[in-house]
Amino acid sequence: MPELSPRRRMLVLAICCMSLLVVGMDATIVNVGLPALRRELGASVSSLQWTIDAYTLVLASFLMLSGSTADRVGRRRTFQVGLAAFGVGSLVCSLAPSVGWLIAARAVQALGGSMLNPVAMSIITNTFTDRVERARAIGVWGAVQGLALGLGPIVGGALVDSAGWRAIFWVNVPIVIVAIVGTALFVPESRAARARRFDPVGQGLVILLLSSVVYAIIEAPRLGWMSPLILVLAGVAVASAIGLLVYEPRHRDPLLELRFFRSVPFSGATVTAVIGFCAYGAFLFLNTLYLQDMRGFSALQAGLCTLPVAVLIVLLAPISGRVVGRRGPRMPMVVAGAGVALAGLAFTWLTPTTPILALLGIYLLFGIGQGMINPPITNSAVSGMPRSMAGVAASVASTSRQTGTTLGVAISGSIVSSTLAAGGVAFTTATHAVWWMAFGTGVVIIALGLITTSGWALGTARRAAALFDDVDAVAVVPAARREVAPDEHARPV
Repeated sequence: MPELSPRRRMLVLAICCMSLLVVGMDATIVNVGLPALRRELGASVSSLQWTIDAYTLVLASFLMLSGSTADRVGRRRTFQVGLAAFGVGSLVCSLAPSVGWLIAARAVQALGGSMLNPVAMSIITNTFTDRVERARAIGVWGAVQGLALGLGPIVGGALVDSAGWRAIFWVNVPIVIVAIVGTALFVPESRAARARRFDPVGQGLVILLLSSVVYAIIEAPRLGWMSPLILVLAGVAVASAIGLLVYEPRHRDPLLELRFFRSVPFSGATVTAVIGFCAYGAFLFLNTLYLQDMRGFSALQAGLCTLPVAVLIVLLAPISGRVVGRRGPRMPMVVAGAGVALAGLAFTWLTPTTPILALLGIYLLFGIGQGMINPPITNSAVSGMPRSMAGVAASVASTSRQTGTTLGVAISGSIVSSTLAAGGVAFTTATHAVWWMAFGTGVVIIALGLITTSGWALGTARRAAALFDDVDAVAVVPAARREVAPDEHARPV
């Protein structure tokens, strides 16, 4: 691939950041529209949960597959298909006549979204071949990611109050159209030097595992934990997990590379991503219902109340990244865990009349935790891994984040579902169980920050990385046979 001009490289970065903006905002923007959805479409609490989880669940299920598909068939082509699917899903969401249609369209959105962020990151790393320029580009990418997560509730609140809940989906359509045209004009095609083989069995088992667990958690309060359907789903989840453990080690290019988990830093990063974003998903879901249904705030007012969280995510994520680069992930993980734990503890005193200044103070603590947590997760996931496997390891971390968000919504909604109609003290008292869970999450993150950065843990990362030396050797041969774009997953030849 010929060297692109500086102007064209900036255009490629802008197009990729546009995709990140819409996908990132959509993970949070819908939360502020939940009360309006409940009123207009007559949605139950479980339907509200599925409105969020249909998106995050599909996203988590297909992130790894989309990345490997793009490496094989072409990143630009996959990126364009993802944009189109996301745009169509957004349009159908805005026109949905019922909550069932909305949930189905959210799944289509997520399928498209799974082809955007991991593929866009590969496009960026192939476009910016100079290490300094690449670092700056990834820094911009990280800032946009934080901005998207933080602005989602605020932008969503403004749109819901001014134009109704359907507007939160309309806004995606023009952005997607611009991105599709820009991709066709400015983004060059590229493929991996060695594309990983498809793993349909592993993909199917991952989908079965995640969907059965989430469905059981959401529907159990209505059907009963010992109902036949819930017990069947529990059996499917266990069988899927066993199937992954047995089948994946035998596949040459497994969807879920189990050898990664021999690295204590990688395992710790995966657990941190799941539980940290579980707390974040629960916070977004419950906070919206509390502020709008219990306190009578408008959607915009509820979104503005989350401004401390948004600002701290944007400000602290780059700082956390710099600290991780200079001193390692221990301090950011400990600070992140402390922020989440203290916020969870403070939330256990939540009442229907908690002063707004006290709420904002708790949001500040939670924002510190969420602002510091992302860079150490990514760093620990790829720490010591050979470059040939860094992208695969990072995709597991991304999947873990989405899985955590999905579980957070499912668990918190199930805990409070029976109290939403009663409101007031009944609802806030029920949320205390969720906030104690968040407190425990923060404590575990602190412990993982200390354990996974020890000398023993780093030694396990080095030994795990050595298991992939044969992958690097195989990747060199195809790279020598054909002219492809430089790939971040392959060592320079």
